[in-house]
Amino acid sequence: MGALSSAPFHHPLNLLLLSMAAKIVLVLVLSLLVYAVSGENPSACTGSAQQCRLQRLRTVKPTRQWESEGGRTELWEESEEEFQCAGVAAIRHTVLPNSLYLPNFQPAPMLVYIEKGEGLLGLTYPGCAETYESQTSQELSRRRSSRMAQPQGERSRRSDQHQRIHRIRRGDILAIPAGAAHWSYNDGNEELVAFAVMDLNNQANQLDRRFRSFFLAGGEPRQEHMEGDRERMRQRRSRQQRVGFQSLFSGFSEELLAEAYNIPVNIARRLQEDDSQRGIIVRCQEEMRRMIRPDEDRQEGQRWLNGLEEAGCTTRIIHNLDSQRESDFVSRQGGRVNIVNRHKLPILRFMDMSAEKGHLFPNAMYTPHWSMTDNRVVYVLRGEARVQIVDDNGNNVFDETVKRGDVFVIPQFYAVTSKAGNDGFEYVTIKTSGQPMKSPMAGYTSVIRAMPIDVLANSYQMSLRDAQNLKDSRGHQSFLLSSSSRSAS
Repeated sequence: MGALSSAPFHHPLNLLLLSMAAKIVLVLVLSLLVYAVSGENPSACTGSAQQCRLQRLRTVKPTRQWESEGGRTELWEESEEEFQCAGVAAIRHTVLPNSLYLPNFQPAPMLVYIEKGEGLLGLTYPGCAETYESQTSQELSRRRSSRMAQPQGERSRRSDQHQRIHRIRRGDILAIPAGAAHWSYNDGNEELVAFAVMDLNNQANQLDRRFRSFFLAGGEPRQEHMEGDRERMRQRRSRQQRVGFQSLFSGFSEELLAEAYNIPVNIARRLQEDDSQRGIIVRCQEEMRRMIRPDEDRQEGQRWLNGLEEAGCTTRIIHNLDSQRESDFVSRQGGRVNIVNRHKLPILRFMDMSAEKGHLFPNAMYTPHWSMTDNRVVYVLRGEARVQIVDDNGNNVFDETVKRGDVFVIPQFYAVTSKAGNDGFEYVTIKTSGQPMKSPMAGYTSVIRAMPIDVLANSYQMSLRDAQNLKDSRGHQSFLLSSSSRSAS
């Protein structure tokens, strides 16, 4: 009976129908899976690799600029083709003395380079204790008698407690993780200038790939200045359709805010007031002296930290790129290069970003090379250099003399070289990889040096002697090449 009952399923026609049905079901399942993935992640079908088919690269100017009460902000948006290719956006803040860059956070990790000045940086990690107090117990006891003579409202005030504050100065690179609230204050006598790059394609960013900044106070002024012709300005406005950065508190009802903080409604209303006329960098009425500064934290009392807080809450976020002792490449004739990666600054392991600062001596050259791991945003600090970039078709897509303040993008795998001018060349590069790797095309560690002579002779139709000269021409020079008077014949 068992054989008879199962016999119809072994009929050739039935087997064929079952096979076709199974294939149809498999195709439907795969189709639904692909649809679900592309629906949840729109960039999956239009990834950054598809956006790097650029006919020409160029130095990029800020697309938006606006003045705040305490400084100026310039923004290079992701809408520019070069920045779409790299999946990044860039911003530069100029903070005047005794001015505060208001607390905010971004949905993607960001590296900040301090170009000028010095100041204080506060970075708030969720779940970390406020381990610093503005007054020690000794100070409190000394002032207890004087406080007894004060009104009850004054006596009820407690010493301020806050998380660690960092000293920042020229040459520092700052690692700002995604979603970490931060602020900065210029306590110096000159402008504080900071250039930052945000990696929008980083896996930490689950929003759309455009520049966003969430402010906890203040707001972007309504009137802004936009660089470029009228048509480009119109296209940017139609693409982005936004008013500007505004405080998150403005979107909540004052009743819920008052209940959440257990404060009077009039104080909650202060959190919501439109303060965009002051901007996102504001002048302080007086110098901020109550908070504990980095040079004081050794004298002040601190609470004990548990193991988790020691690992996350006290992690180092700053590395100075001006230190010559830590230079990764040094040449007496060529210059020096200092790289900060996840080994020098462990927090970059989680952010998957890195930075490089280079100083080329007059007329020195950075060997032709390509990056195997990252897109790069280059910011020129001083001097000038002739820079050439070549794409996969052998096209020269960038050939310019770059100068101070210029910003340009080097896409991953594109070959690039640069030659400093008579006054040298200094730059900083932000990279979209925590462990960057280059492949040089000339010099002691180059791909040419590593190849057999026969391969070179047959590849370039040259004699074995010329192939040997090609391999050995730079001796032991590697990434940084000295100026050479030898010309091609």
